[in-house]
Amino acid sequence: MRSIFRLSSFVKPYRKQAILSLFLLTTVVAMDLSIPRLIQKIIDQGIHQHNQQVVINTGLLMLGITLLSVFFAVSSHILSVRVGESVARDIREALFLKIQSFSFGNIDRLNTGQLMVRLSSDTSAVQRVAQVTLRIGTRSTLLMIGSLILMIKTSSTLALTILPLLLITSLLIVFFVMKMEPLWCSVQRQLDRLSTVLQENIAGIRLIKAFVRGNFEFSRFNKANQAFALESIRVMKFMASMPPLLTLCINAGMVLVIWVGGLDAIRGELTIGQVVAFTNYLLTTMAPLIFMANLANAWAGGIASSKRITGVLDICPDIHDRDAALCMPEGMPGRIVFENVSFRYNRDSDALLLDAISFVAEPGKTLAILGATGAGKSTLVNLIPRFYDVSSGRIMIDGIDIREVTQDSLLKRLAIVPQETILFSGTIRDNIRYGIPSATYDEVIKAAKTAQAHDFIHGLPQGYDTRVEERGVNLSGGQKQRIALARAMLASPGILILDDSTSAVDIDTEIRIQHELARIHANCTLIVVAQRVSSVLNADKIIVLDKGRIVGQGSHALLMQSCTVYREIYDSQLGGDRSRDEANMVLDREEFA
Repeated sequence: MRSIFRLSSFVKPYRKQAILSLFLLTTVVAMDLSIPRLIQKIIDQGIHQHNQQVVINTGLLMLGITLLSVFFAVSSHILSVRVGESVARDIREALFLKIQSFSFGNIDRLNTGQLMVRLSSDTSAVQRVAQVTLRIGTRSTLLMIGSLILMIKTSSTLALTILPLLLITSLLIVFFVMKMEPLWCSVQRQLDRLSTVLQENIAGIRLIKAFVRGNFEFSRFNKANQAFALESIRVMKFMASMPPLLTLCINAGMVLVIWVGGLDAIRGELTIGQVVAFTNYLLTTMAPLIFMANLANAWAGGIASSKRITGVLDICPDIHDRDAALCMPEGMPGRIVFENVSFRYNRDSDALLLDAISFVAEPGKTLAILGATGAGKSTLVNLIPRFYDVSSGRIMIDGIDIREVTQDSLLKRLAIVPQETILFSGTIRDNIRYGIPSATYDEVIKAAKTAQAHDFIHGLPQGYDTRVEERGVNLSGGQKQRIALARAMLASPGILILDDSTSAVDIDTEIRIQHELARIHANCTLIVVAQRVSSVLNADKIIVLDKGRIVGQGSHALLMQSCTVYREIYDSQLGGDRSRDEANMVLDREEFA
């Protein structure tokens, strides 16, 4: 319950509409409660006394009240829908912004399918709570309270007779709410699993087809789907027992009222109109309990979902600005210093992914990072923009510890082309200027030429206005990498990090890219992560990583003499005579350039 009350703060911006909705609903309830009294008047003063005028006048009054009640009820419904939809929208925005604030470490521990369910199904459940509370919940509660008061006023004896049954019915509803909340949590967990399997299948559909694993994936999906269906059936079976029990209580109450009230009417202690009015008030009291069953279902689901939503909103990002964080000065050279840096993903683990890393990347120079798969290359460069924080040691840029500056000011100083190329739906032009939306067409073309992307883009039917499909499926891997590189180059960063960002392009294109980078990076610190030795032969400094430690650093010539690991990598990739000739060609062409 505490979690759903916390989310009630999202209703505050719309409290005027909510209050107006409640006021209209209260008016509707007052009108509804007046109807049994008017029926009593028709029976006792009109029909019983053969007064036709009372019947006509009271009937017309009832008709007017009913029409007015319909107008107020519709208005209240519209307002409650607006409030509910607005609250859902704001919760989704809050969740989205929260997810945007997460560091890479937070994202690593979270599941995409679960986050999608939080933004969709869980938010919709909380939205239903907001709407039914303003409509069914408030109306039912007011009707019950008002009917109880009028029942006592009509006949205190009958009210006391029926009171135990009302208490039993109320306890029954509380019981169902308490039992349904954990059941709905279980349903949502199964939905998380189903969403995860579905998301993985859609993302990997090409791989599934390539390996003919359709049957296996169907089996996996069917298992998750079946588990979700069975859990939902379990909840629905439990819920299905509630309306019949409430109906039984209502019918029992009706029989009790007619029996006791009828005897009192025979003795002359009550009029027939009073018995009829009391019966209507009983129905007005008990009938909302049926609605409360639906409300209990919505509340149970809403409570379960609100816990999951607040669970995400309560996550503290691993990386955050310190209270006294400064802005990184602009126009600085971009000298990067790693001082005895160590890193582990899990703070409670003793396993270090990087251990005692120390080096300097000078402005206007190219620093290359080479190593086998899993050596820690990408992890190392992800520490520079503070996607992760170091476990020990420190990283300095121009003499400033990066933990002492704001993340935004740090990220404005650098650009990174990640190992996994990400393109967004839209045009190629929009993807290139993603980081600089105000960039001109000429600036976009210049960046594309630097990344050797202009020729193939110009050859497309719509050029730079060609649409990029979801995940860039209509482009090759090399084309996507060059667009991503152009996106980074457009920002004119002081520090440029290329994380194996030319692995999908041919050697000739890579050489031209390196030439362009060498031409423009005089005022830029360039860090290149590569799998191919040919990509780093002409770097000013090469760092060789092995199992998270630096085992060598220096130029190509120096490492060939002093670093066994580097020689092994070189020989495995360029060990043949033909490969050596290709390596020498790369060196010669780069020196010529």
